Amino acid sequence: MRVVVVLAAALILAVPALASEQHPTLAELEPQIMCPVCHTTIDQSDSAIAQRMKTFIRARIAAGDTASQIKDKLVAQFGPAVLANPPRKGFDLLAWILPLVAATAGAAALGLLAWRWSRRLAEPQAAPASAGPLDPDLERRLDDELARFEG
Repeated sequence: MRVVVVLAAALILAVPALASEQHPTLAELEPQIMCPVCHTTIDQSDSAIAQRMKTFIRARIAAGDTASQIKDKLVAQFGPAVLANPPRKGFDLLAWILPLVAATAGAAALGLLAWRWSRRLAEPQAAPASAGPLDPDLERRLDDELARFEG
């Protein structure tokens, strides 16, 4: 039963994503495209090139291009740096994987340090080593001091 619910939810969520790919809007694509002049997304840029890119995207949407086709044409013209998110293939895949690896390694290191710290606190503390018998004169002075406090 749960599997059916999960599959139904996945299908329901996939339909808008597919529609967005087939019939993109300028508002959907603007935050995904970088301005080559000011290095911000074109929805935040007022540069002339950003305005021309927006005009190009509007024209491609009107021509019926998909989001992927529009992005591919922009990449062909400006290079892969025009995409706000690097592609999830080839060398660019490292931009997606390395932060996850670093976070996992950091969590493992913190866990190991916490475990070692807690183990050290749980170990019984060794008694200080005995220095041997006291000097007879020092022992007599200690007895005198103790007798003075007791009496």
